[in-house]
Amino acid sequence: MVTLLYFARVREALGTGEERIDLPDGVATVTDLADWLATRHPVFADRDRLRVAVDQVMARFDTDIRSAKEIAFFPPVTGG
Repeated sequence: MVTLLYFARVREALGTGEERIDLPDGVATVTDLADWLATRHPVFADRDRLRVAVDQVMARFDTDIRSAKEIAFFPPVTGG
């Protein structure tokens, strides 16, 4: 079981900030997870507008998530 956290526009699009799931068979990387999530909601289809952290460490989409406990999706942050 892994906790998925959603922030900002991702949370707004989904209408929730968190869910717990069992990773589906064949899901081993962030890309695999985002592809699976994109079948549920289009906000995950545009990877250029998503950042991810795995167990509270910034991660890339090729990061292995099979032992992750928490995965967070959020939009890029801009400063000013």
